[in-house]
Amino acid sequence: MLTDFKISFFLAVRMLRRSSKTGTLLTIFIIAMVFTNMIFLSSVIGGSIELMNEQTVDFYISNIIIKPKEDIRFIDNTSSLVSKVNRIPGVSHASARYELGASLNHKSNEIALPVIAFNPDDEKLVTKIHEMMKEGQFLTREDRGQVIIGNYVAGNVDESKDFFESLGGVKTGDSITVSFVNGVSKDYRIKGIFQTKSYQTDYKVFISWNEMEEVLGYPLDQSNELLVKTEAGTTEKEVKRTMLSYGIQEQVKTWKEQAGGLFDESIESFQIINNITLIVSLIIAIIVLFIIIMIKTLHNKREIGVLKAIGIDEDIIIQSYVIQTLIIGILGITIGFCIIQTLIAYFLAYPIEFPDGNVSLYVETGIMIESAVLLIIASIIAGYLPASRIAKEEILTAMRG
Repeated sequence: MLTDFKISFFLAVRMLRRSSKTGTLLTIFIIAMVFTNMIFLSSVIGGSIELMNEQTVDFYISNIIIKPKEDIRFIDNTSSLVSKVNRIPGVSHASARYELGASLNHKSNEIALPVIAFNPDDEKLVTKIHEMMKEGQFLTREDRGQVIIGNYVAGNVDESKDFFESLGGVKTGDSITVSFVNGVSKDYRIKGIFQTKSYQTDYKVFISWNEMEEVLGYPLDQSNELLVKTEAGTTEKEVKRTMLSYGIQEQVKTWKEQAGGLFDESIESFQIINNITLIVSLIIAIIVLFIIIMIKTLHNKREIGVLKAIGIDEDIIIQSYVIQTLIIGILGITIGFCIIQTLIAYFLAYPIEFPDGNVSLYVETGIMIESAVLLIIASIIAGYLPASRIAKEEILTAMRG
Protein backbone atom coordinates (compact mmCIF):
# COMPACT_ATOMS: atom_id res chain seq x y z
CA MET A 1 0.00 0.00 0.00
CA LEU A 2 2.75 2.44 1.01
CA THR A 3 4.83 1.37 -1.99
CA ASP A 4 1.90 2.04 -4.33
CA PHE A 5 1.50 5.50 -2.85
CA LYS A 6 5.22 6.24 -3.26
CA ILE A 7 5.06 5.20 -6.91
CA SER A 8 1.93 7.32 -7.45
CA PHE A 9 3.56 10.31 -5.78
CA PHE A 10 6.73 9.86 -7.84
CA LEU A 11 4.72 9.72 -11.08
CA ALA A 12 2.65 12.77 -10.06
CA VAL A 13 5.72 14.89 -9.30
CA ARG A 14 7.42 13.69 -12.50
CA MET A 15 4.39 14.63 -14.62
CA LEU A 16 4.12 18.05 -12.97
CA ARG A 17 7.80 18.75 -13.66
CA ARG A 18 7.44 17.75 -17.30
CA SER A 19 4.19 19.63 -17.83
CA SER A 20 3.90 23.25 -18.97
CA LYS A 21 5.05 25.51 -16.15
CA THR A 22 2.84 28.34 -17.38
CA GLY A 23 -0.23 26.08 -17.49
CA THR A 24 0.45 24.68 -14.02
CA LEU A 25 1.00 28.13 -12.50
CA LEU A 26 -2.15 29.41 -14.18
CA THR A 27 -4.14 26.50 -12.75
CA ILE A 28 -2.77 27.15 -9.27
CA PHE A 29 -3.66 30.83 -9.62
CA ILE A 30 -7.21 29.96 -10.71
CA ILE A 31 -7.67 27.72 -7.66
CA ALA A 32 -6.27 30.50 -5.46
CA MET A 33 -8.83 32.91 -6.93
CA VAL A 34 -11.64 30.38 -6.45
CA PHE A 35 -10.65 29.92 -2.80
CA THR A 36 -10.38 33.69 -2.33
CA ASN A 37 -13.83 34.14 -3.86
CA MET A 38 -15.29 31.48 -1.55
CA ILE A 39 -13.91 33.23 1.52
CA PHE A 40 -14.22 36.85 0.42
CA LEU A 41 -17.99 37.06 0.07
CA SER A 42 -18.57 35.13 3.29
CA SER A 43 -16.13 37.46 5.06
CA VAL A 44 -17.96 40.54 3.72
CA ILE A 45 -21.24 39.01 4.90
CA GLY A 46 -19.60 38.17 8.22
CA GLY A 47 -18.35 41.75 8.46
CA SER A 48 -21.86 43.07 7.75
CA ILE A 49 -23.35 40.84 10.45
CA GLU A 50 -20.62 41.90 12.88
CA LEU A 51 -21.39 45.54 12.04
CA MET A 52 -25.09 44.95 12.78
CA ASN A 53 -24.14 43.38 16.11
CA GLU A 54 -21.87 46.29 17.06
CA GLN A 55 -24.41 48.93 16.03
CA THR A 56 -27.17 47.22 17.98
CA VAL A 57 -25.06 47.07 21.15
CA ASP A 58 -23.27 50.42 20.80
CA PHE A 59 -26.14 52.63 19.64
CA TYR A 60 -29.53 50.93 19.95
CA ILE A 61 -30.06 48.39 22.76
CA SER A 62 -26.72 48.06 24.56
CA ASN A 63 -26.07 44.56 25.96
CA ILE A 64 -29.27 44.09 27.96
CA ILE A 65 -32.59 45.92 27.99
CA ILE A 66 -35.11 46.04 30.85
CA LYS A 67 -38.74 46.63 29.87
CA PRO A 68 -41.89 47.06 31.98
CA LYS A 69 -43.86 43.97 32.96
CA GLU A 70 -46.40 42.80 30.41
CA ASP A 71 -49.52 44.98 30.16
CA ILE A 72 -47.79 47.72 32.17
CA ARG A 73 -46.73 50.90 30.40
CA PHE A 74 -43.95 52.21 32.64
CA ILE A 75 -41.26 51.08 35.05
CA ASP A 76 -41.98 52.82 38.36
CA ASN A 77 -39.34 53.87 40.91
CA THR A 78 -36.80 54.05 38.12
CA SER A 79 -34.08 55.73 40.17
CA SER A 80 -34.14 52.91 42.73
CA LEU A 81 -34.06 50.29 39.99
CA VAL A 82 -31.10 51.96 38.27
CA SER A 83 -29.19 52.01 41.56
CA LYS A 84 -30.03 48.35 42.16
CA VAL A 85 -29.00 47.27 38.67
CA ASN A 86 -25.71 49.17 38.92
CA ARG A 87 -24.80 47.11 42.00
CA ILE A 88 -25.36 43.74 40.30
CA PRO A 89 -22.14 41.82 39.48
CA GLY A 90 -21.35 41.92 35.77
CA VAL A 91 -23.17 45.22 35.18
CA SER A 92 -21.06 48.19 34.12
CA HIS A 93 -23.83 50.80 34.13
CA ALA A 94 -27.52 51.35 33.39
CA SER A 95 -29.32 54.24 31.72
CA ALA A 96 -33.06 54.92 31.99
CA ARG A 97 -35.09 56.25 29.08
CA TYR A 98 -38.49 57.87 28.96
CA GLU A 99 -40.28 58.71 25.74
CA LEU A 100 -43.21 60.98 25.01
CA GLY A 101 -45.05 61.26 21.71
CA ALA A 102 -44.59 64.52 19.81
CA SER A 103 -44.60 66.23 16.46
CA LEU A 104 -41.56 68.17 15.26
CA ASN A 105 -41.94 71.23 13.03
CA HIS A 106 -39.46 73.29 11.04
CA LYS A 107 -40.87 75.70 8.48
CA SER A 108 -43.14 73.59 6.27
CA ASN A 109 -41.72 70.26 7.42
CA GLU A 110 -43.49 68.22 10.10
CA ILE A 111 -42.80 64.71 11.37
CA ALA A 112 -44.28 62.68 14.23
CA LEU A 113 -41.71 61.03 16.50
CA PRO A 114 -41.45 60.16 20.18
CA VAL A 115 -38.98 62.38 22.04
CA ILE A 116 -36.70 60.34 24.31
CA ALA A 117 -35.25 61.62 27.56
CA PHE A 118 -32.20 60.26 29.34
CA ASN A 119 -29.55 61.32 31.80
CA PRO A 120 -26.64 62.24 29.49
CA ASP A 121 -24.05 61.21 32.10
CA ASP A 122 -25.57 57.72 32.34
CA GLU A 123 -26.06 57.44 28.59
CA LYS A 124 -22.38 58.08 27.90
CA LEU A 125 -21.51 55.02 29.99
CA VAL A 126 -24.01 52.76 28.21
CA THR A 127 -24.07 53.71 24.52
CA LYS A 128 -21.62 55.39 22.14
CA ILE A 129 -24.00 57.87 20.54
CA HIS A 130 -22.00 60.73 22.08
CA GLU A 131 -18.97 59.60 20.04
CA MET A 132 -20.87 59.88 16.75
CA MET A 133 -21.80 63.56 16.67
CA LYS A 134 -21.84 64.63 13.03
CA GLU A 135 -22.01 68.25 14.11
CA GLY A 136 -22.62 70.17 17.30
CA GLN A 137 -22.37 68.70 20.79
CA PHE A 138 -23.96 65.98 22.91
CA LEU A 139 -26.42 66.84 25.67
CA THR A 140 -25.45 67.61 29.26
CA ARG A 141 -27.52 67.08 32.41
CA GLU A 142 -28.15 70.83 32.76
CA ASP A 143 -29.37 71.42 29.19
CA ARG A 144 -32.76 73.10 28.85
CA GLY A 145 -34.48 74.05 25.62
CA GLN A 146 -31.99 72.04 23.58
CA VAL A 147 -32.34 68.83 21.60
CA ILE A 148 -30.10 66.48 19.63
CA ILE A 149 -31.47 64.68 16.60
CA GLY A 150 -30.42 61.84 14.34
CA ASN A 151 -29.10 62.38 10.84
CA TYR A 152 -32.27 60.95 9.27
CA VAL A 153 -34.43 63.30 11.35
CA ALA A 154 -32.38 66.29 10.18
CA GLY A 155 -32.69 65.11 6.59
CA ASN A 156 -31.70 66.96 3.43
CA VAL A 157 -32.90 70.07 1.63
CA ASP A 158 -33.47 67.79 -1.37
CA GLU A 159 -36.23 65.47 -0.11
CA SER A 160 -35.38 62.84 -2.74
CA LYS A 161 -32.21 62.06 -0.77
CA ASP A 162 -34.12 61.24 2.44
CA PHE A 163 -34.85 57.69 3.60
CA PHE A 164 -37.67 58.88 5.89
CA GLU A 165 -39.75 61.98 6.44
CA SER A 166 -37.42 64.66 7.77
CA LEU A 167 -37.11 68.26 8.89
CA GLY A 168 -35.75 69.29 5.49
CA GLY A 169 -32.04 69.66 6.16
CA VAL A 170 -31.91 71.46 9.51
CA LYS A 171 -28.50 72.25 10.99
CA THR A 172 -27.01 72.74 14.43
CA GLY A 173 -28.27 76.03 15.86
CA ASP A 174 -31.59 75.94 14.00
CA SER A 175 -34.80 76.18 15.99
CA ILE A 176 -37.59 73.61 15.78
CA THR A 177 -41.02 73.51 17.43
CA VAL A 178 -41.90 70.36 19.37
CA SER A 179 -45.55 69.76 20.23
CA PHE A 180 -45.92 67.02 22.84
CA VAL A 181 -48.99 64.81 23.22
CA ASN A 182 -49.63 66.25 26.71
CA GLY A 183 -50.40 69.62 25.09
CA VAL A 184 -47.07 71.33 25.79
CA SER A 185 -45.45 73.05 22.80
CA LYS A 186 -41.91 74.43 22.98
CA ASP A 187 -39.22 75.79 20.71
CA TYR A 188 -35.93 73.94 20.87
CA ARG A 189 -32.47 74.80 19.63
CA ILE A 190 -30.73 71.92 17.88
CA LYS A 191 -27.57 71.39 19.91
CA GLY A 192 -26.19 68.60 17.73
CA ILE A 193 -26.84 66.03 15.03
CA PHE A 194 -25.56 62.47 15.44
CA GLN A 195 -24.87 59.92 12.72
CA THR A 196 -24.31 56.33 13.85
CA LYS A 197 -25.28 54.80 10.47
CA SER A 198 -27.78 52.65 12.36
CA TYR A 199 -31.14 53.58 10.87
CA GLN A 200 -33.00 52.70 14.10
CA THR A 201 -30.89 55.14 16.10
CA ASP A 202 -30.44 57.87 13.49
CA TYR A 203 -34.21 58.41 13.40
CA LYS A 204 -34.45 59.38 17.06
CA VAL A 205 -34.74 62.62 19.03
CA PHE A 206 -33.23 63.10 22.51
CA ILE A 207 -33.59 65.65 25.31
CA SER A 208 -32.19 65.66 28.84
CA TRP A 209 -34.09 64.06 31.73
CA ASN A 210 -34.40 67.45 33.45
CA GLU A 211 -35.93 68.96 30.31
CA MET A 212 -38.53 66.18 30.18
CA GLU A 213 -39.47 66.94 33.80
CA GLU A 214 -40.15 70.55 32.77
CA VAL A 215 -42.33 69.35 29.88
CA LEU A 216 -44.30 67.06 32.19
CA GLY A 217 -44.42 69.55 35.04
CA TYR A 218 -43.44 67.10 37.78
CA PRO A 219 -40.39 65.09 38.96
CA LEU A 220 -40.02 62.05 36.75
CA ASP A 221 -39.31 58.64 38.31
CA GLN A 222 -40.76 56.46 35.56
CA SER A 223 -39.18 55.04 32.41
CA ASN A 224 -40.07 53.02 29.34
CA GLU A 225 -36.83 51.06 29.38
CA LEU A 226 -33.42 50.67 30.95
CA LEU A 227 -30.37 50.02 28.78
CA VAL A 228 -27.70 48.02 30.59
CA LYS A 229 -24.01 47.84 29.67
CA THR A 230 -22.27 44.67 30.85
CA GLU A 231 -18.67 44.46 31.99
CA ALA A 232 -15.97 43.13 29.67
CA GLY A 233 -15.37 39.41 30.06
CA THR A 234 -19.00 38.60 30.85
CA THR A 235 -21.78 37.32 28.62
CA GLU A 236 -25.24 38.83 28.34
CA LYS A 237 -26.90 35.54 29.28
CA GLU A 238 -24.83 35.20 32.46
CA VAL A 239 -25.59 38.78 33.54
CA LYS A 240 -29.28 38.32 32.71
CA ARG A 241 -29.45 35.23 34.97
CA THR A 242 -27.69 37.16 37.73
CA MET A 243 -30.12 40.08 37.38
CA LEU A 244 -33.11 37.76 37.66
CA SER A 245 -31.57 36.06 40.69
CA TYR A 246 -31.30 39.51 42.32
CA GLY A 247 -35.07 39.85 42.09
CA ILE A 248 -35.52 42.07 39.03
CA GLN A 249 -39.25 41.67 38.31
CA GLU A 250 -39.37 43.53 35.00
CA GLN A 251 -38.78 41.92 31.60
CA VAL A 252 -35.05 41.38 31.07
CA LYS A 253 -33.81 40.62 27.56
CA THR A 254 -30.41 40.37 25.92
CA TRP A 255 -29.90 42.45 22.80
CA LYS A 256 -30.27 39.35 20.62
CA GLU A 257 -33.59 38.48 22.25
CA GLN A 258 -34.83 42.04 21.84
CA ALA A 259 -33.73 42.24 18.19
CA GLY A 260 -35.77 39.09 17.62
CA GLY A 261 -36.83 37.54 14.34
CA LEU A 262 -35.82 40.42 12.08
CA PHE A 263 -32.18 40.00 13.08
CA ASP A 264 -32.31 36.23 12.56
CA GLU A 265 -34.01 36.63 9.18
CA SER A 266 -31.28 39.03 8.02
CA ILE A 267 -28.57 36.55 8.99
CA GLU A 268 -30.45 33.73 7.26
CA SER A 269 -30.75 35.78 4.06
CA PHE A 270 -27.02 36.52 4.12
CA GLN A 271 -26.30 32.82 4.67
CA ILE A 272 -28.39 31.79 1.64
CA ILE A 273 -26.42 34.20 -0.57
CA ASN A 274 -23.17 32.86 0.86
CA ASN A 275 -24.17 29.21 0.23
CA ILE A 276 -25.11 29.95 -3.38
CA THR A 277 -21.72 31.60 -3.97
CA LEU A 278 -19.95 28.67 -2.30
CA ILE A 279 -21.67 26.12 -4.55
CA VAL A 280 -20.96 28.14 -7.70
CA SER A 281 -17.29 28.48 -6.73
CA LEU A 282 -16.97 24.73 -6.15
CA ILE A 283 -18.59 23.96 -9.50
CA ILE A 284 -16.15 26.35 -11.20
CA ALA A 285 -13.22 24.67 -9.44
CA ILE A 286 -14.35 21.17 -10.45
CA ILE A 287 -14.92 22.18 -14.08
CA VAL A 288 -11.56 23.97 -14.38
CA LEU A 289 -9.60 21.12 -12.84
CA PHE A 290 -11.56 18.51 -14.82
CA ILE A 291 -10.79 20.24 -18.12
CA ILE A 292 -7.11 20.67 -17.26
CA ILE A 293 -6.65 17.06 -16.11
CA MET A 294 -8.65 15.75 -19.09
CA ILE A 295 -6.38 17.64 -21.51
CA LYS A 296 -3.33 16.44 -19.60
CA THR A 297 -4.46 12.78 -19.64
CA LEU A 298 -5.33 12.90 -23.34
CA HIS A 299 -1.93 14.44 -24.03
CA ASN A 300 -0.25 11.72 -21.94
CA LYS A 301 -2.45 8.91 -23.24
CA ARG A 302 0.46 7.10 -24.92
CA GLU A 303 2.58 7.46 -21.78
CA ILE A 304 -0.24 5.92 -19.74
CA GLY A 305 -0.31 2.98 -22.16
CA VAL A 306 3.45 2.51 -21.73
CA LEU A 307 3.11 2.60 -17.94
CA LYS A 308 0.43 -0.07 -18.10
CA ALA A 309 2.56 -2.13 -20.49
CA ILE A 310 5.50 -2.23 -18.05
CA GLY A 311 3.22 -3.43 -15.28
CA ILE A 312 2.10 -0.26 -13.47
CA ASP A 313 -1.35 -0.91 -12.05
CA GLU A 314 -4.12 1.36 -13.36
CA ASP A 315 -5.08 2.30 -9.78
CA ILE A 316 -1.56 3.67 -9.27
CA ILE A 317 -1.88 5.71 -12.47
CA ILE A 318 -5.25 7.08 -11.36
CA GLN A 319 -3.79 7.90 -7.95
CA SER A 320 -0.92 9.79 -9.56
CA TYR A 321 -3.36 12.11 -11.35
CA VAL A 322 -5.40 12.57 -8.18
CA ILE A 323 -2.19 13.49 -6.33
CA GLN A 324 -1.38 16.00 -9.08
CA THR A 325 -4.70 17.77 -8.57
CA LEU A 326 -4.24 17.60 -4.81
CA ILE A 327 -0.84 19.27 -5.06
CA ILE A 328 -2.27 21.95 -7.36
CA GLY A 329 -5.28 22.38 -5.06
CA ILE A 330 -3.20 22.66 -1.87
CA LEU A 331 -0.81 25.16 -3.47
CA GLY A 332 -3.78 27.18 -4.74
CA ILE A 333 -5.43 27.14 -1.30
CA THR A 334 -2.16 28.24 0.34
CA ILE A 335 -1.78 31.18 -2.05
CA GLY A 336 -5.48 31.99 -1.62
CA PHE A 337 -5.02 32.02 2.15
CA CYS A 338 -2.18 34.54 1.78
CA ILE A 339 -4.37 36.69 -0.48
CA ILE A 340 -7.21 36.60 2.09
CA GLN A 341 -4.88 37.64 4.91
CA THR A 342 -3.64 40.54 2.77
CA LEU A 343 -7.23 41.60 2.02
CA ILE A 344 -8.16 41.41 5.72
CA ALA A 345 -5.28 43.74 6.60
CA TYR A 346 -6.18 46.11 3.75
CA PHE A 347 -9.89 46.37 4.54
CA LEU A 348 -9.12 46.74 8.23
CA ALA A 349 -7.21 49.90 7.32
CA TYR A 350 -9.64 50.93 4.55
CA PRO A 351 -13.13 49.50 5.33
CA ILE A 352 -15.79 49.08 2.65
CA GLU A 353 -18.20 52.01 2.93
CA PHE A 354 -21.84 50.91 2.93
CA PRO A 355 -24.85 53.15 3.71
CA ASP A 356 -25.30 51.26 7.00
CA GLY A 357 -21.67 51.64 8.06
CA ASN A 358 -18.07 50.76 7.30
CA VAL A 359 -17.51 47.02 6.90
CA SER A 360 -14.22 45.21 7.42
CA LEU A 361 -13.72 41.57 6.52
CA TYR A 362 -14.70 39.13 9.27
CA VAL A 363 -13.34 35.65 8.59
CA GLU A 364 -14.23 32.70 10.81
CA THR A 365 -11.60 29.98 11.05
CA GLY A 366 -14.28 27.32 10.65
CA ILE A 367 -15.40 28.74 7.30
CA MET A 368 -11.82 28.82 6.00
CA ILE A 369 -11.26 25.19 7.00
CA GLU A 370 -14.61 24.15 5.52
CA SER A 371 -13.86 25.91 2.23
CA ALA A 372 -10.37 24.38 2.05
CA VAL A 373 -11.74 20.86 2.68
CA LEU A 374 -14.48 21.30 0.06
CA LEU A 375 -11.95 22.56 -2.47
CA ILE A 376 -9.66 19.59 -1.78
CA ILE A 377 -12.61 17.21 -2.29
CA ALA A 378 -13.40 19.03 -5.53
CA SER A 379 -9.76 18.55 -6.60
CA ILE A 380 -9.94 14.81 -5.89
CA ILE A 381 -13.14 14.47 -7.92
CA ALA A 382 -11.74 16.54 -10.80
CA GLY A 383 -8.55 14.44 -10.88
CA TYR A 384 -10.19 11.05 -10.53
CA LEU A 385 -12.88 11.21 -13.23
CA PRO A 386 -10.77 11.87 -16.37
CA ALA A 387 -7.82 9.78 -15.17
CA SER A 388 -9.98 6.73 -14.45
CA ARG A 389 -11.55 6.97 -17.89
CA ILE A 390 -8.20 6.94 -19.74
CA ALA A 391 -6.46 4.49 -17.40
CA LYS A 392 -9.15 1.86 -17.94
CA GLU A 393 -8.59 1.75 -21.71
CA GLU A 394 -6.84 -1.23 -23.29
CA ILE A 395 -3.03 -1.00 -23.41
CA LEU A 396 -2.81 -1.04 -27.21
CA THR A 397 -5.58 1.55 -27.56
CA ALA A 398 -3.84 3.84 -25.10
CA MET A 399 -0.41 3.37 -26.71
CA ARG A 400 -1.79 4.34 -30.12
CA GLY A 401 -2.73 7.75 -28.53
